[in-house]
Amino acid sequence: MTDLIRKGAGKPLRDAMSRVGLTQVELAAKTKALDERGKGVSLGTVVKVTGSGKYAADRCRKRTAELIAAALEEPLEDHFVTPSVSTDTVER
Repeated sequence: MTDLIRKGAGKPLRDAMSRVGLTQVELAAKTKALDERGKGVSLGTVVKVTGSGKYAADRCRKRTAELIAAALEEPLEDHFVTPSVSTDTVER
């Protein structure tokens, strides 16, 4: 599975959250409401993906990115990019 990389260290995500008036808690809840599986994105993951600083994460699963973008009602491409090399095939 290929991870996606958030753009601009998450600033576009934070800007979108401000535009639509969602907190991290509300964004997590909205992803759950949109998820056909009923799981959504956990608050911890939302905090990592939308946050800044030491505990922020630049990469996330594609499904996580899709749910967050859908909850923000914005195109996935506005907030995430696909890395040029699949993270599945890179030796660790």
